[in-house]
Amino acid sequence: MPKLKPPKARKKVVAVVYDGLCSFEFGCAAEVFGLARPEFGANWYDFTTAAAEPGKLRAAGGLTVQADGGLERLRDAGTIVLPGWKGIDVAPSAALVAALRAAHKRGARIVTICSGVFPLAATGLLDGRRATTHWRYADALQARHPAITVDPNVLYVDEGQLLTSAGSAAGLDLCLHLVRRDHGAEIANHVARRLVIAPHRNGGQAQFIERPVQDRADSRLASLFDTMRAQLTESWTVAELAQLAAMSERTFLRRFREATGSTPGDFLIGARVERARELLESTALSIEEVATQSGFGAIATLRHHFQRRLGVSPATYRQRFARSAA
Repeated sequence: MPKLKPPKARKKVVAVVYDGLCSFEFGCAAEVFGLARPEFGANWYDFTTAAAEPGKLRAAGGLTVQADGGLERLRDAGTIVLPGWKGIDVAPSAALVAALRAAHKRGARIVTICSGVFPLAATGLLDGRRATTHWRYADALQARHPAITVDPNVLYVDEGQLLTSAGSAAGLDLCLHLVRRDHGAEIANHVARRLVIAPHRNGGQAQFIERPVQDRADSRLASLFDTMRAQLTESWTVAELAQLAAMSERTFLRRFREATGSTPGDFLIGARVERARELLESTALSIEEVATQSGFGAIATLRHHFQRRLGVSPATYRQRFARSAA
């Protein structure tokens, strides 16, 4: 079992709970950061909760919540999670706004899931930065906070100390991303396997999982997907792929989109980015060699698609996630 990085101040994760708590969003944070994982040793996260308000707290699904403490718990948090919010039209209290600002000032990370971006936006900390939220709320967020660059097409946005995710399940993607940042790809992949989810999903909120369940719906396409992933350096044409799938081009394109939510070209780019990620994480190959082996050919092409998909350059990604840094 791989070892965790040495303990850091960010080990303490505090989730803010509130009346009307979004149970699923809270569960995302609790599942990733709150479960004991003895296989990783003593340096896993310490998870606790902080009530945003006094009194009895209700949660979706007919539950009641008793927090570990109040907002004072944010004073020494390394990472603060806002798991949804009670309503996009509900302003956060002055106390919560002040606590978030103070935490950010001393270097804590603030993570939002779905509508949890709204109380963070109210602090002004996201002004001049990118952020995302559920596609249903993106227009409202942009209209109320024009200084924020709202991107409705991504699963999450990492702005260093401030991280925001899209609709509810994207909270898992963002939480796994944090594990990857903190402890490396191998640990994150292990946690993903425990959760029985993909360690990384490409695309935006209408994305498809990198190895979607639909792959197995049609044996011809399933075999073709495996072939495409195994031969990423090939310059596939639609005609060649349709022939391999024993379909007409028109039928092939329709069935391909039904199975993946994507075109063959976008699918190949995603698969090539994933292969580049693996090579950057696990090998000492030069960026040029990574570009060749992942099927991009030229460094410029690799950089373009890597930046577009992941928001960072290949070199920056390697510095952050290479196993030697884990």
